[in-house]
Amino acid sequence: MTRPITAGVDGTEESLAALDWAAREAVRRGCALRVVQAWRFQPYEAIEAADQDTQAGWVRDGLDEAVRGVTARHPHLDVVTEIVPGDAAEALVAAAEEAQMLVLGSRGHGPVVGFLLGSVGQQVIAGTTRPVVLVRAGDQPTGEAGGREIVVGQQGEPEDSAETLRFAFETAAARGAGLRAVRAWSLPPVFAYSPGSMALLDEAGGLEPFERKALTAALQPWRERFPDVPVVEHVEIGSAGQVLLSVAARAQLMVVGRRARRTAVGARIGSVAHGVLHHAPCPVAVVPHT
Repeated sequence: MTRPITAGVDGTEESLAALDWAAREAVRRGCALRVVQAWRFQPYEAIEAADQDTQAGWVRDGLDEAVRGVTARHPHLDVVTEIVPGDAAEALVAAAEEAQMLVLGSRGHGPVVGFLLGSVGQQVIAGTTRPVVLVRAGDQPTGEAGGREIVVGQQGEPEDSAETLRFAFETAAARGAGLRAVRAWSLPPVFAYSPGSMALLDEAGGLEPFERKALTAALQPWRERFPDVPVVEHVEIGSAGQVLLSVAARAQLMVVGRRARRTAVGARIGSVAHGVLHHAPCPVAVVPHT
């Protein structure tokens, strides 16, 4: 059975944009849309009527209103809704595990990007084994047309980025879009290379040709699997985050991988994913490495 695409909503403008994005993607991929709202009762002494049942009714009414708009725009889309009591991060991580991807709203640019890059969002991104797509308020279907590309970052060995590339190629194929695969490289200290690495560099003809060959090798199985997806191979010196953001204006979606790590203050995502999530003007998909 095909997994649904799941959208997490909370009544904000950002989450409604995420819901619309998820609905369009579900139509393209021919799968169901699951809409989840996490909710925890908040007692309000100043509002006598705001007991638990009343608040639950408010949440249900808001969810139904949001979904009505989606079903009106996509009458043949299979949509199911669910209100999950309890912790938001735990509910969203659990919902993601049953989905192809989880789609959430993300607030504006700058050092504080709101709910999604706060404690809840960071836990969700770092805690799930499924791709998480972040969508800003104001996102429109027009951004998915007009020749804009799926931009994907590739780093390391082919197996390191396999799931990231899979997601990017599948999305490009579903949208009939081109794909730009970006591999950034920098000049490391000479001592960072082993004798074997130096031999490979010499054989490749230098650092940049070495990086180009590495990108081509990582892309080859996916180009064979998706022969109708046009691909641009983009190799550039610089930090991965900066190079990806330099081509963000031409992207309808940016796809980055991530390795979550645990610290004394909780889960942290990688610096590349973090930077792109902060500053990319388009939706961003964060795909966990296997």
